[in-house]
Parts: sequence; structure tokens; C-alpha cells
Amino acid sequence: MKLTDAEKAMLDGTEGAAVQKAMDLLVRYADALGAEDFVYTNNIAGVPGSSPKWVKEYYAADGGDYRAVFSRFDLDSDEVVDIPRMNAFSCHLQGGMDPTLWQDQGMTEEAFANFTSDEQEVAGHGIQVLKTCTPYLAGNVPVMGEHCAWMESSAVVFNNSVIGGRTNCEGRESTSAAMLANRIPNWGFHRDEFRKGQHLVDVDVPVDSIYEWGMLGYFTGDAVQDAIPVLRGDIQQPSLIRHKHFGAAAASSGGVEMYHMLGITPEAKDLETAFGGKVRGDHYRYGADERRAVYERLNSIGSSTDVDYVMLGCPHYSIEQIAEAARLLEGRKVSPNCNLWIFTSRAVKTTAEAGGYTEILRAAGAKLMTDTCSAISQAVPPGTRVAALDSAKQVHYLPAMLGIEGWYGTTAECIDAACTGKWDGRLQ
Repeated sequence: MKLTDAEKAMLDGTEGAAVQKAMDLLVRYADALGAEDFVYTNNIAGVPGSSPKWVKEYYAADGGDYRAVFSRFDLDSDEVVDIPRMNAFSCHLQGGMDPTLWQDQGMTEEAFANFTSDEQEVAGHGIQVLKTCTPYLAGNVPVMGEHCAWMESSAVVFNNSVIGGRTNCEGRESTSAAMLANRIPNWGFHRDEFRKGQHLVDVDVPVDSIYEWGMLGYFTGDAVQDAIPVLRGDIQQPSLIRHKHFGAAAASSGGVEMYHMLGITPEAKDLETAFGGKVRGDHYRYGADERRAVYERLNSIGSSTDVDYVMLGCPHYSIEQIAEAARLLEGRKVSPNCNLWIFTSRAVKTTAEAGGYTEILRAAGAKLMTDTCSAISQAVPPGTRVAALDSAKQVHYLPAMLGIEGWYGTTAECIDAACTGKWDGRLQ
């Protein structure tokens, strides 16, 4: 590692024991990656120090508290040290439960007390309590070229591709250390040469709705796996929420952390720019047959048409999506045989409340939840057997995690299922 004088000083402990432990972890991490130096970052998103009670119990001999978890687990420290306020602009991503509807999610009072304690520690250490998988919808929007250290696959791919920020898909340990050291290894997506396209995807059918963007994302991730695709063709209405669903799906079916769309994403004004020269890699086509195959695959785990749970908000819903759900629900009622949970961030929920959307949802029998989702918390209504979802990412994960059936469809189809208790979706 080529360390600057400031970095050597941090490693020597001149800025305190916690920063020293953070630098030690980051140097070991960089060595494992083969990185020769660090980049400075002042934008980190992770889950620093927070943990369920059983993790604290594991560190009972060290005090069993936030300090012990941050030291031992986050910093991989050989001793427990005092944790100061973070030095970098730091954000906390998803939590484990809704701060007000936690009982509806089946959480215990003991778990909620632990959640509340951790949140107080997070805020006390100068970390922004965003509690979302979509920090870019809750106030953290990097600029093009900004070096970041973010967790959460759907946020990472959005940051790299749509914004033009630079981050690898980091883990809890590296993000917590970066919050103290303002450094992350100069490797992967931080470097120009690593951000070039590797495969070409021609889109031969119109892709306009969120539903369609989700299916295209699922196809793309499955095709290229963890490589960087370059897409061109009949891609329409490239709004923020469409990119949100495309990237989340591509990161789930494969491991995509960056993509280019010709004339749409900032590093893809043409093929030569996107590929950094001549087109290379494999050439895939997304046409009518591929579209149908993706739809059938996403719905292959659905059998019963009796839907008892509808989950919306993966990744967390934007205000536009909440407004659309409220429009589709207004004047209707969720079936007594079904539950409708919609997930978003605290920031977006505040906006939804101001706009009257929360009251419309509540009157219909839906619940607007924050901080988490059913996959993160593994919380679904009691007795759930069949779920309907408008997220290709969530259809990929939730049924496999919880052993339930799942249907993929449009938001309107999911709302209809919530109100009738029946699935009546079909390839649009």
C-alpha cells in the first residue's frame, strides 16, 4: 500500500484508537483486493453498529453493547475501543422493523427496545438515520464522479449507472471503517478502466412501464451475471423509478453493479464511449420470446390464485409510486382475506402524509411501513401462503426465503389482488 502521510498517521493512532482500527482493517482489505492506494470518500452508506440482540449477547464479555459490536464486529478489532462521532458524511440504510408498526410485523417488545437503543447510538455518533435501501430518494444524492462507499446492491447499481457516482458493493465492515477514516480502497468501480461495458444487449421490444423495466433487468442480470452490460434499443421513459426497478432486478438475477444505456446513462453517449473502444464480449437480444420466458420464470413459483399478502416497495417506493398506489386504492377496500403492506423510507413517508396519501391508504386498509421490507426483516402477515409483488427483485428473494408462493405483475394487478384476494395477472 502507498499511504499518504495523513494515512500513516491514522494507522499509527494519532487520531485515536477507533480510527487506527479502521485504518488497519482498510489496509488489510486493500491488500486482499490488490489495491495500491486509497481514494478519499465523504459519502458512506451502511449499517454501522446496529445488530439484533443475539449479536450483542455473543459479545457479552465485551459489554454486549453498541460499542462492543462496532469494535469487534464492524472493525474486526482485537480489543473494544471507544467509538467517536463519524468523520465522514454517513448514512444508515435499512433497519429491522418499522418504528411504529413493529407489532404488526410480529416483532417483540424486547426486539423493539434493542432497535430503539441502537438508533439512539447511531444518531449520537453523527450518522444520518435514513433507514432505507434508496438513500438517493431520502436526501443522499452523489454527484457524477464522486467516490462513495455504499452497501445495498440496488443502491450501488443506481449510484454507479444512473448518477455516475463511484462505489463498489461494500460490506458492513468496510463501510463502518470508511465512516471513521474517510478512505476506501482504490479498486473496481472507482477506476476508469473498470467502468467500461463488457457485453451488448439489444432490446427489440418496447420497454416503457416499471413492470417492463423490471423484466428487462431480470433478463439482463441473468445473461451477463456480474459483468457490465451495455443496452440499446427500444427503451422508453427512462425515469428514476424505472432505473430503480431495472437495477434492482439486474443485481438480483445476476450481480450487476453497473450498466450503460446508450444515450441515457451519463457514461454512455455512444457505443465507443460505453465500451471504451470497440464493442466486445457477448451479444444478447431481448425480444418477444425472451420477454415471455422471463415472465414465466418470475411466475413459476405461483400456483394458487388465492392471494393473502401483497407487498409493494422493493426497492422502497418513491413518492410517485405511493401516489399511484393511493390513486388505484381510493374508494376501495383491501380484502379481509388479504394484507397490503407498502414499504418506503421515513423521508418519503413524511411527504406522503403531507400529500394526504397515507390517509387514503389507511382508509383502504393498507399499511405504509418504513425502515425495512419483508425480505430484510423476514416479516409477513401471519399465515401468509401466497404473495403478489410488483418487484422482480422481491419475487426472486421472498418466496425462496420464506417458502411461500409468489406472483409478479403490474402495480395495478397487485392492488386488484389485494382488494379481491385473487390473482388475475397475465403477460401484458
